Formats: sequence, C-alpha cells, structure tokens
Amino acid sequence: MTRDRILKGNPYKLNRFGVLEIPGLPSIPLAGLTADEATRRLSADPDLRDFTVKLTLLRLEPLDDQGAKPFGYDLFEGVPSTFAPVKDIQVPIDYVVGPGDILNIQLYGNEAASYALTVGRDGRIKFPKLGPISVSGMGFDAVRAALEQRVSQQLIGTQVSVTMGDLRSIRVFVLGEAEKPGSYTVSGLSTMTNALFVSGGVKTIGSLRNIELKRNGHLVSVLDLYDLLLHGDTSGDRQLMPGDVIFIPPIGVTATVYGGVRRPAIYELKKEKTAGQLVDIAGGLSPDADGKLAQLERIDSSRLREMRNIDLNSSAGRNTEIMNGDKLRVPAIRPTLENSVELSGFVFRPGAFQYRAGLRLTDVLSSFDELRPNADRHYVMIRRVIPPEEKIEVISADLERALGARGSAADPELRPRDRIIVFDLTANRARTVAPIIDDLKLQASATTPAQVASIGGEVRVPGLYPLEPSMRVSDLIRAGGSLEDSAYTGEAELNRYEVVDGKERQTALLEVNLAAIHHNEPGADLELRPYDILVIKKTPQWEQPGSIVLNGELRHPGRYPIHRGETLSSVLKRAGGLSDIAFEEGAVFVRDELKQREKEQLEKLSDRLQSDLAALSLEAVSTSAVTNGGGGGNAAQALAIGQELIQQLRNTKPVGRLVVDLHQVINGRPGGPGDVILRAGDMLLIPKKMQEVTVLGEVQSPTSHLYRAGLTRNDYIAKSGGTTQKADRKRIYVVRANGDVVSGGRSGWFRRSQSVEMRPGDTIVVPLDTERVAPLPLWTSITTIVYNLAIALLAIHSVQP
Repeated sequence: MTRDRILKGNPYKLNRFGVLEIPGLPSIPLAGLTADEATRRLSADPDLRDFTVKLTLLRLEPLDDQGAKPFGYDLFEGVPSTFAPVKDIQVPIDYVVGPGDILNIQLYGNEAASYALTVGRDGRIKFPKLGPISVSGMGFDAVRAALEQRVSQQLIGTQVSVTMGDLRSIRVFVLGEAEKPGSYTVSGLSTMTNALFVSGGVKTIGSLRNIELKRNGHLVSVLDLYDLLLHGDTSGDRQLMPGDVIFIPPIGVTATVYGGVRRPAIYELKKEKTAGQLVDIAGGLSPDADGKLAQLERIDSSRLREMRNIDLNSSAGRNTEIMNGDKLRVPAIRPTLENSVELSGFVFRPGAFQYRAGLRLTDVLSSFDELRPNADRHYVMIRRVIPPEEKIEVISADLERALGARGSAADPELRPRDRIIVFDLTANRARTVAPIIDDLKLQASATTPAQVASIGGEVRVPGLYPLEPSMRVSDLIRAGGSLEDSAYTGEAELNRYEVVDGKERQTALLEVNLAAIHHNEPGADLELRPYDILVIKKTPQWEQPGSIVLNGELRHPGRYPIHRGETLSSVLKRAGGLSDIAFEEGAVFVRDELKQREKEQLEKLSDRLQSDLAALSLEAVSTSAVTNGGGGGNAAQALAIGQELIQQLRNTKPVGRLVVDLHQVINGRPGGPGDVILRAGDMLLIPKKMQEVTVLGEVQSPTSHLYRAGLTRNDYIAKSGGTTQKADRKRIYVVRANGDVVSGGRSGWFRRSQSVEMRPGDTIVVPLDTERVAPLPLWTSITTIVYNLAIALLAIHSVQP
C-alpha cells in the first residue's frame, strides 16, 4: 500500500452496505455518521495514522425521477456566440440563387476570360458580351445549365465553367420558446438547425418536435429534432430563405421514464401513445431491468396521484396508454447474486464464485496460497442468509482443519448467497464484524436474544462476535484470534447473563478449564449462550522483560535485562562493579516515569505562573491609575522577570532524576532501605572522578573551579567575581553531585552556609532576589527547579557520549 495509491482513489464512494473500501486496508463502515463523526472515526484509525484525514460529503446526484432531465436540450449546450459566413463548402445543386450571391465564370476555348458576377437586386447578372441574365429564384443547377446554353449559342467555340463564389447573407427570424429570440443574419446555405444554434437553442419549455418553418405567412415545414437525435435523420431540416420565420411552440405532452432503461429522461411525445413506445424511445430496457414490475405513476381526473403496476414483458402492459405527466419506473433486478457465494477479506482474489450443489469451503479456498500473509487460518467466518425470513446466521470454520479433512464436518458445505470472510491477524476485526453484529441485534426480540458473545483478556483480537449454532468456548477463542503468549492456560472465567422467570436478569460466574479443553476432555468445552462473556486471564507475574542501561565508569557497561523485583545492587554486581576512576558520589539515576511526572509539573507551574503574571499586570494597571504612575517601574520590572522565568520554565527539559546514595547501594545490604527496585527503562550514569566545584546563578562570572580542600562556599563565590546586585544572598544553596541539596531555614542561612563542607562535584547556586521586585509566591520555587534540572542535565551530558 502506498500513499499515492490511496490518494488516487479520491473521491471515495461508500458501497451499497455503507462501507468505505480503501485499497490495502480493511473495510470501514461509515453509514449513519455525520461528516464530523466520520472524520473522527477515520482520524482515529491506526491504519490511517500517516494521513491527515478530513472527510467532505460531496453533493449527491438526484435519484430516480428527481434526476431525470428533459431529453435533447443538451444538444444546444456550449453553442458559439457568433456564426461566421459559411465558405469553402460544396453548394448543393438545389441551392436557390438570389441577390448578393457571386457566380464565378470561367470562359475557355475561342475566348478565355474569368469573371466574378454578383447577382443584383433585380435578380440578374451582367454577363460581358451577353448582357443581363436573370438568375434569381433559380436553383444553382438550373443557373449553370442556362449559362452553359447561352454561351454555347452566342459565343461559338467557347465553353463555360460556373461555380459559386461568396454566398449571400440572409436575415431570418427565430421566435417562440428560443433562448434568444430575434432577428438573425445567417449564411444563404443555413438550415433550420443552424438558425436554432445561432439563437442559443430551445428553452426547456419549448417543443423539440414541432418546430415550424413559415414563409410569407404559410407553413412550409415542421422539424422534429427527435428524428435527428434518435435516428440521425436530417430530411426535415429545410434550407432557409430570406425573411423565413422559425417558430418554436411550447412543449407538448411529456412523460418520464427512469430506472432500468438505457436513456432515462423526460420525453416529449408526438406519435408515441403507449408504454412500449415510451420505453422504445428511451432506448429500450437495460439488461438488469425487471420489466414485470414496472410502475406507472399518474395524476388522475380527481387530481390525485395513483400508481399502476405494468408488466412490460406482456403485450397488454406495453399497450398501456400514456398520458401527459405520467412517470414510468422500471426497477432493476435485485443486486444479490442468487446462485453464487462471495469471498472477501484478507485474500488475494476476492469476488463471487458460482454455487453448485455440494460446494464446500475448500472448493473456494483450495489452499493457503489464496490467503494474504498474516491471514487468520483458524477462524473463517461465513455469513449466511436463511430463507424465507431472510434472517442472518453465522458459522465459522478452521481452514487448517478443513484443508486437512476435505469433505468432512470440518469443511462446511456452503449455501447460495453465503459470504466468506477471511480476517487479518494484525488488524482490528470490529469494522468487519460490526455490521453483522448489528444485523443480529436487529433480529433479536424479547423471546430470542441477540446471538452474540464476547471475549476479552489475553487474546489477540478481543471483542464482540456472532454466536454460532452450538458454539463452544474453543470456537470463541478461535474467533478472538487464539490465545496470547501471556494467557493463563489453566482456567478462564465465563460470565453468563440469564433472565430468571422473566422477572430479572442475574449473573452467573462459571469456571472454564482451558487445559481440559486443550486435552479434549468430555464436558470441558462449554456450549455458549447469548451475551456470554469469556475472560482469558493473564499468567501470574507475566511481564515483558525490561532492561536497564548502565553507562559510564563500570567494568562492563551496557544494557542489562532485569527480572521482576530485581534491585540496583544486583545489576551492579552483574556489571562487575565500578571502575577505579568512578565517581560514585556523582551517579545520576534516571527513570522514565519520573520524567513524565516532572513534565506535567513543569506545565502546571508554567500555567500557574502565567496566571499570577496576569493578576500582577492588572494590579499594576490599577496601582498606576491611582498613583498616577508611581509604581509602574517596579511592576514592569516584575513582569519582565516573570516572563523570563516562564520562558526558562517552558524551555527546561524534564530529567526524571532519582537521587540515589550509590555508596550505600554498593556497600549496604542487598535489598536494604537504600537499594532501588528497578523498572523497565531505568538508566544509571556513573561519571569519572570530579575535581571541580561549579558556581551558577547571580554571580559575576558563572564558571567551574578546581576543588581545593579548605575552601568555603564564599571562597568559590569570590573566585567567580562575587554576587551581583540581583543576588539573594540569604538563599544561596549547594547541590551535591548526587543531587542532594544542602539547605537550611531562611533565618541565619548565610551563616550556616559558610560552614557547609564543600566536596568535589558540588554546585553552588546563587538565586535571583525575587523580593527586590513585586514578589509572586512561585518565583523562588521556579528558580530552584530550573537550576536543579539544569545541573542534572549537565551531569547526564558529562557521562553520555
């Protein structure tokens, strides 16, 4: 399946079951949903996760008689706005010569000459040496014969060739129900249809069958365009003369025919009087038409609509009289394939197959080669229609068993109109099964519950499935795609709902011995009932083996699988312990779960700080209005610092660090209070021995210094140029290499901090003095969080390559 292949199918049309068929994907039922609901369903589909889905409902074409259009009027669609004079075409011999025409005369023999003679208003041409000759009103053939005779009589030894030059233009009138009635100038060779095209054609309220040509007040001809459209007959298309009038009367008797005919439309009737003639003019019945069930809708003399059944296969039905406004509907035969079975789903060659007596499943699916890769070989569903009530029943088969025992009970015998469905083991079956489940629920009643059952728990495809006749637990497990590896094969639970004495519904819990079913012990494979729910349990303590990553200064770093309840000390022992230059005080332990929790807390803090800043902004505006700008400077400074903190907080990446005393883990009792129970995805980073002390925050030169025994915290701050004016000297704190924070109360903080023992790998943080501006409750906490996460990231980057 490729993206181009899917996009090429747009726009898609639902099939007759209301199901969307996309190449390479399972069927998706969308019937009954709005455009928004269908868009959400498609967007949530895992098979379409690589696409941005937006469903738009296209405008549907009108159906049945609403979609029938008047026949023949589209002949005039797209006609040119002007018609140039007609040139370079053969002139018919019956063309009537008149004033304005040009005759090309060529003399040869004793005399050679060429003339272009124009027919004057008096109808004569002035022929040199022969004088005026009257030609008006004569046919071109007669003019040519007359001129040849005059030349041969008066110019001895000379012959003449006569051809038509430029033809005259004539003015005609197109009146009545024309799109643009009026007077038009057309070529002398123009016919009635030419004039109709010039005038834009006939309105839909105008007649196509009785177009009149009038000359000097007399009716000359009647044009029936149906002869041209249906038979290609142009005999009624008369040539025009100057002053002719083409009159289009209103449309006459009409009748509609639609459905199973080749050319459904609204037809104007002239000589057609019967239903058979109406069908004939519509091109006859289509191959899938059911002429026996034709229906004629008519408005009777009481102005009420009535319906009549007509058998168009009989002479009496075909001779039924048609009246003005009648609508004849010819239905199509049922779309169901009566003498066939249908194969669909995850197969290479879906489609219909001819049914014959004794046809079995293996005759349709003769080998596994018919199945696509990953097709479910053990659960093939057969949807069956039971006549005469047309009720739905479902049976299934194990194709593997059927192919191994052809013709046996494992190879079910098929019936006409059966639908065989093969499923994909890797896809959800709900889309395919849901329409069948809906059919079964619609058949349910108070005395006959819906024939459905469900399976959940440790199976490949849990869900709701059709309940087959005499269906057992093993059959439902097959429907669910068989057991997962994690399934507990000892026992399962079967929840059964029963209505007791027609009063109340009670629940019964039955134990199912899966091991006994596997060994075919009698009575173990329970027969299911409607609405049974089978739950396959998980094997106790079944978990996918996780792993932990050990990086840095270990004897054998790498990824180690862990078992349930294993501790950090155990994995460190498996890794051979630390190397001789490992800095265990600087170990960084990272956990994915904590990283997610930190991310959520950072987002909450960002939102809370944003709200506090909004309140501070309103307060600043109010105070400025009262004091006439007195406190605006501090408020602006506070807002600027707050926005900076928000930006830092949003840019801060969660680390997920868990502070671990690695010395206690290694030297303490395995599994003791300081040991860590591991989880999948944990990571331990051991850096090399550190010799530096880092100073961060509000100092003149944030940097790292080489550790020297005896130096105090203030000594290292002095080495960084001392604190800035914005520093909060009362809240300076030290972060140990393992993540511990050496802190104290606000009172006396500065004096206590001086006595803190400095160690290699320590980080001294000098925070911002938030009390110098309008304070917010979160500011101090946020600055601490940002600094601590930054320190943790530095520690991680110092170990990872």
